Amino acid sequence: MFYRTPGPHGLAHDPFKAIVAPRPIGWISTRSLSGAVNLSPYSFFNAVSDNPKIVMFSSAGMKDSPSFAIESGAFAVNLATRSLAAAMNRSSAPAPRGVSEFAIAGLTETACEIIAAPRVGESPAALECRVTEWFRPKGLDGEASDSVMVFGEVVGIHIDESILKDGRIDMSLAAPLSRLGYLDYAVSDTVFQMARPILPDGTDIG
Repeated sequence: MFYRTPGPHGLAHDPFKAIVAPRPIGWISTRSLSGAVNLSPYSFFNAVSDNPKIVMFSSAGMKDSPSFAIESGAFAVNLATRSLAAAMNRSSAPAPRGVSEFAIAGLTETACEIIAAPRVGESPAALECRVTEWFRPKGLDGEASDSVMVFGEVVGIHIDESILKDGRIDMSLAAPLSRLGYLDYAVSDTVFQMARPILPDGTDIG
């Protein structure tokens, strides 16, 4: 099948997010300048630069996470894992502004080392980030979308040694969650390695 966006596509549900999958989950924690705390999962999230280390998350509208991150200049990214799936899901509840999703999800607010935003104490890894820029992406018509993209440089990294093995994060121990389409999630519990091609014709040496 083929259809031109935005549709109609003739399917029961929009397939776009199911095709752009799996997507890492940015479990974003923030603190406003007035002290209000927010915790929310975003599947429109990824790393976009290694040097400097920059991540981004995109929100459908100016919700508390982007609002608090922009006004405070910081946010934390907490690793969502299989054991924290239910808590992560609860933190997506449409709580009123100023109500902490940490409390709703039964999670521990743990102080970061550099930024004022808290991190999830139960998460085995977290990134402390300072906002570098934000904007609303534009469509082909030049009009800004409702989505708000927030970029942040990673200024500190927390790793629980329980997920380390031989100097690396062991994905089978961490079991990070990813978002698929619709209401589907996946766990990274099957890991295999492939060396990158070295020769121009795509073959390896040796």
